[in-house]
Amino acid sequence: MDSQQVRQAFIDFFVERDHLLRPSASLIPVDPTLLLNNAGMVPFKPYFLGEQTPPAPRVVSIQKCVRTIDIDIIGTTQRHLSFFEMMGNFSFGDYFKERAIPWAYEFVTERLGLDPERLWYTVYKTDEEAREIWIDTVGIPPEKVQYGEADNFWQMGIPGPCGPCSEIFFDKGPAYGREGGPIDGDEDRYVEIWNLVFMQNIQDEPYHVIGDLPAKNIDTGMGLERTAGVLQGVDSVFDIDGLKSIREDAAAVMGVAYGSSEFNDISLRILADHARTIATLIGDGVVPSNDGRGYVLRRVLRRAVRRAWQLRAKRELITPVLVDSAIKMLGEAFPELTAKKEAILSVVIREEERFRRTLASGLELLETEISNLGSEQTISGATAFKLHDTYGFPIELTTEIAQERGVSIYREGFDEEMGCQRRRARKAWRGGDEAANAEFYRAVLDETGLTTFIGYEHETGVGRVLAIARNGELIERADEGMEVEIFVDATPFYAEAGGQVGDSGTIVTATGEIEVGDTRHALAGLHGHRSKVKSGFISVGQEAELTIDSPRREKIRKSHTGTHVLHWALRRVLGEHAQQAGSLVEPGRLRFDFSHHTGVGSSELAEIESLANTRLIENGEVTTAITSKEEAERQGALAFFGDKYGDTVRLVKIGQFSVELCGGTHTHTSGQVGPLVVTSESSIGSNIRRVEALTGETAYDQMTEWRDGLTDASRLLRTSPSEVPQRVKALLGRVSELQGHLDAFRQRDRDSLAAHLAGEADTFGSHRLVVSAQPDLNPEQLRLLAMSIRDRIGSGVVVVGSDIGGKGSLVGTVSRDLVDEGLSAADLIAGGAKLMGGGGSRDRVLSQAGGPDGSQLARALENVIETASKALGGMSGRR
Repeated sequence: MDSQQVRQAFIDFFVERDHLLRPSASLIPVDPTLLLNNAGMVPFKPYFLGEQTPPAPRVVSIQKCVRTIDIDIIGTTQRHLSFFEMMGNFSFGDYFKERAIPWAYEFVTERLGLDPERLWYTVYKTDEEAREIWIDTVGIPPEKVQYGEADNFWQMGIPGPCGPCSEIFFDKGPAYGREGGPIDGDEDRYVEIWNLVFMQNIQDEPYHVIGDLPAKNIDTGMGLERTAGVLQGVDSVFDIDGLKSIREDAAAVMGVAYGSSEFNDISLRILADHARTIATLIGDGVVPSNDGRGYVLRRVLRRAVRRAWQLRAKRELITPVLVDSAIKMLGEAFPELTAKKEAILSVVIREEERFRRTLASGLELLETEISNLGSEQTISGATAFKLHDTYGFPIELTTEIAQERGVSIYREGFDEEMGCQRRRARKAWRGGDEAANAEFYRAVLDETGLTTFIGYEHETGVGRVLAIARNGELIERADEGMEVEIFVDATPFYAEAGGQVGDSGTIVTATGEIEVGDTRHALAGLHGHRSKVKSGFISVGQEAELTIDSPRREKIRKSHTGTHVLHWALRRVLGEHAQQAGSLVEPGRLRFDFSHHTGVGSSELAEIESLANTRLIENGEVTTAITSKEEAERQGALAFFGDKYGDTVRLVKIGQFSVELCGGTHTHTSGQVGPLVVTSESSIGSNIRRVEALTGETAYDQMTEWRDGLTDASRLLRTSPSEVPQRVKALLGRVSELQGHLDAFRQRDRDSLAAHLAGEADTFGSHRLVVSAQPDLNPEQLRLLAMSIRDRIGSGVVVVGSDIGGKGSLVGTVSRDLVDEGLSAADLIAGGAKLMGGGGSRDRVLSQAGGPDGSQLARALENVIETASKALGGMSGRR
């Protein structure tokens, strides 16, 4: 049975048992505490926690998963993978152990055809219910149902849901180790193929159950690759059909045979695994970068390139070939990979080309560092940082290479070097405060229930105050001046989501007036109104009139509709690979981040702006519809980055050209957006670009300001506005010409002054000394003067200084022969700079210094004369 047949058998089995088939969610999770989807149940976490209503009580899915915690051992074992598929059936308060266990047995024995005599089972040490079902209902011999401990208890965070689990194992036979079942036998012999989790409890610390969940749920996970390995009778997941094909392609392009050496085998397994991970991550919108999930992708891709390099594949790109092979193997199960193939390969090619340009130099630096270590055997943090910053080596790759050579990395030093960069970049894993607040807001949700949002149709509304939060605690009443978060049963206030900022406005009760500064999703579907009591007080249970700031909302609408139109124009001009990577929608302005490998040229930017405004002028109707996610995808809808989509989605159409999944607020027609003006384009990270634009009145005001400025310029230049650029160009040419004449005059004056000062130089044997103060010369002019004098005096020292605006400057230079004898320009002027309250550079030949107290320039030069005379006198004496 090949992998696709296993997938289909699993889906068919549970669909026949009234399970709703759910497609795999993106590898980019909606859970803010996770970097990537790493388990089959992750997309269903809101249903288990009661935050959202599931689409059906029974669900079946095959989820793409990426897990890199074991990346260092991938390829060295026969079962670890960074990308894997998790088949699972789920029950949200419907069936429990009484059906999950018999169905699991029926599937593995009847649908998959596994020999019941070779199957073993484990249950948690106290779960007698599950053990009895296996023995009494299914008919398993008691000796083949073993008790387990930690491995048979599943947990989803602390505190959080938990429960016992039961695992199914396949016995590969005596050739693979000692008998004794999965608990007492060899791990290589007994292969786990399915885990049935009975999510029924709540814990407040590991393994400390404090109560039961309101509903008992089922969450199972059956690894496709391990199951296919058992069915196909192979010892390694790298020998199943899906991975073997990629591994063979890797061997062919590398020119090495699988089985020829342990190193070659490990490398080929790594390449096969990493190709699938790279393909699926990019396919789901991840692009290589230096933080977050983009860093995971970059690390995996560069690890693969380095392995290929070690196999002597140094003259051709490797990863595009292997990723293409992975797409062929996964395309039937995940057709989006095939649809995005060219875009995926484009990203892969650019990233490998980029890394190959520095790989050889980086490896040479690392090898040199290792060979010079001596007895210490620790690579410095500075070297590791240079490899990261200059040569693109992820620290994990440097560490891996070092371990292969038997040395270590001074990681603390590397972390110190990285500190500045890490502060500039927001970590993509945002577990911290958000995760800590989640439990509090779940408690609020228990008190209030979900918020009914009426803001699509209404800008005012009546709601009841259900809860008031202050400093992480629920309070009954908030008085004047207090800053609080208010929760009501129904609200017209839009909560920040999908890049659109939250609404502001007022909440009025019979006893007080509250100013709402922002609205956020405390949890999905729970609106928190971040407010300040302006007068009186507000208390739980009161009826309140809620009114948004309508003019502000209107400006936000214009920007949000403008964002959709700009998104369409970007993809039209740059290509389908220009996928959204983030956005900010504010009153009158927008910011749009997207994946693109190079800067957007001025002509491209002009075309994008023109296309967007052409669509706006067409004044197409903006319509919204509620539909299923699957139907929206069939209509070609694009998903906006950062939005959390449930099973029912909101489809926003603009004219006949733009279709987006979006929960934001929009204008009724595209023409209501008004003009859209692109104001900037820049890079915000590797392969991520950002455009900023203005809309509506804000855009008009900006254009008016530009027009008035252009009119003023044309009046000053005595030409028409259309001729201003040509007129300015001609003036700049004239200025450049005059600047050349002025520089020539200054050069003659400087040469004359230099000759005069050189003629008055003090003599110390064969050496000469010039120290002079010159008024109103900036550091660059001082430098040119000092060099001109030095060229005239031969062997000697020149120091010139100036006081401009109360600040003192010094420039010192020493002829090369005196530098060779140990004299340093930096040392000669250091004392003088100190007298002016400053310091200088450390260059021995030409040094600049200065200080904030220019009144001490004369004393500073006297100090220089004394220091230089003593040094030159000593040299003359030696001669």
